[in-house]
Amino acid sequence: MADAKTQFESVRKWVVEHKLRTVGCLWLSGITGSIAYNWSRPNMKTSVKIIHARLHAQALTLAALAGAAVVEYYDHKMSDKAAEQRR
Repeated sequence: MADAKTQFESVRKWVVEHKLRTVGCLWLSGITGSIAYNWSRPNMKTSVKIIHARLHAQALTLAALAGAAVVEYYDHKMSDKAAEQRR
């Protein structure tokens, strides 16, 4: 259990330090996955496939930005609690 917590903490620390890289990687994987999914559907025009991929990637990016905001809030809140305990 302690190993899982340290792994979570190390991932959280990396996300806090590399917010834009995290969001960019999620966007890239989202658009890649969406294009791959849409390409398997033969009844759609290419322009519609690209538009759908862009919309899916935008939704994933908004979710990633919201997640980054939650991580930032959590990190700020925890640092405030640590500062109060030191007093």
